[in-house]
Amino acid sequence: MLAQPPTEQAEPPRLNVLGVGISAVDMQSTLARIDGWIQRRDRQYVCVATVHGVMEGQRDQSLRGVFNASGLTTPDGMPLVWLSWLHGFRQVRRVYGPDLMLALCERSVREGYRHYFYGGVPGVADRLAGRLRRRFPELQIAGTCTPPFRAMTAEVDAEAVQAINRARPDIVWVGLGSPKQDRWMAAHVGSLTASVLIGVGAAFDFHAARKRQAPRWIRRGGLEWVFRLSQEPRRLWRRYLFDNPHFVALVLLQATGTRRYPPVRGERPSR
Repeated sequence: MLAQPPTEQAEPPRLNVLGVGISAVDMQSTLARIDGWIQRRDRQYVCVATVHGVMEGQRDQSLRGVFNASGLTTPDGMPLVWLSWLHGFRQVRRVYGPDLMLALCERSVREGYRHYFYGGVPGVADRLAGRLRRRFPELQIAGTCTPPFRAMTAEVDAEAVQAINRARPDIVWVGLGSPKQDRWMAAHVGSLTASVLIGVGAAFDFHAARKRQAPRWIRRGGLEWVFRLSQEPRRLWRRYLFDNPHFVALVLLQATGTRRYPPVRGERPSR
């Protein structure tokens, strides 16, 4: 008897947060959905959304379209989890980029998925791959690449796409920082043969031991921003001390109906 191809799963509902559709998921449903994409050889990308990402979307409508065209836009920040609960999505749990990377690596040892790491400062992708190999000895790593920080020419970009496709990964991890990584995934998902692209930003630095990660109790309490601000005040002060209060104000305006945020239809831009 011939095996039946995996059936396509229904897309999880999304909560409209200031025009960005946040997927009502937890870690297990996220992993299951990624499994389905890989089995069907689909092409999707995953954005891990934080308050910062949502606020960047307020400044750029096209970015909201990128988030909304994703296969999943997961609640990476606890405020997005709390909002989901308030709107009746009690099943939602935080799908934190660094945790998602470890969970998928563990799953991949059993399933045989191949990984590619694209991003980080020079040396970080290789260091990340080495540390993950030590943690998961049977993990299949197809390759790594650190793109130049300057604007890439069309020729250099095409070479990077060809290199990734030659490596035949199932999963491409993208560590360019949000929103750059989200735009990159949306622009390249059609030209890469990998089943899923996942933008995880700081996970490259955390798992490569380049930067300290907040203790778990701080992350669970939604106070990771305080820890990160204490580590990098010059870089992050505006993000947390300006964007966070502004986010709360806008969410209250949306909740009272004073301001409306129709979701921007997600369309994957052509390269």
